[in-house]
Amino acid sequence: MKVTDEAIILAGGFGTRLRRVIDDLPKPLAPVAGKPFLAWLLDALAAQGLRRVVLATGYRSNQVEAALGKTWRGIAIRYSREEEPLGTGGAIMLAMAHVEGDACFVLNGDTWLGLDYGRFDAAVRRAEARLGVALATVPDVARYGAVRVRDECIVGFVEKGQAGPGLVNAGVYRLSRSLLDAMPVVKAFSFEHDVLVPAVARESVVGYVDTEDFIDIGVPTDYRSAQARFATRRDAVP
Repeated sequence: MKVTDEAIILAGGFGTRLRRVIDDLPKPLAPVAGKPFLAWLLDALAAQGLRRVVLATGYRSNQVEAALGKTWRGIAIRYSREEEPLGTGGAIMLAMAHVEGDACFVLNGDTWLGLDYGRFDAAVRRAEARLGVALATVPDVARYGAVRVRDECIVGFVEKGQAGPGLVNAGVYRLSRSLLDAMPVVKAFSFEHDVLVPAVARESVVGYVDTEDFIDIGVPTDYRSAQARFATRRDAVP
């Protein structure tokens, strides 16, 4: 069985909360420990053998394309440019036109997650599920909302605001092309609310918990802490 070796990275957001810190850059190009954050993501995917990445761009898309080019450490890069905001769901739908296989990974361009993509892929295939979600354990779920898991499958969600430790959606998915049939016909929509939540209600959705080092650079405080955390990595730029 062919392994999943393609990914979509959602890199089109406005980065409103980081604007005062990186006013002249799109959020996925925010410098972290000497190189653009997207470069860290691409390096990790290349190290795990992915061969093709579609960058779903929007805000300042020309800057992203100029910075990353058409190849990256053996990965072929394609671009899917939003001409208007499409939400996460619309961006994924548009980018899927560039995916060749029957499934792909989907990542947020402003979050990091330590994850073995091959094992993630195998776990979703083994469950014969069309969708898998990588989850992260955090000390306080209030900012994200929690995910409830039973027998390795997601069974529900808890809205933002409830404090305490737990599992959260880390923004990394393994998505089968056949699930696109369930996506709304409108151009702009939320993958999380309009696809993920209904999928959990009607079919098995794998909640993959073998992850570590969840980092979200979307707010200034976490962006600053990411600088120190990535600076200690062996592949950081001196």
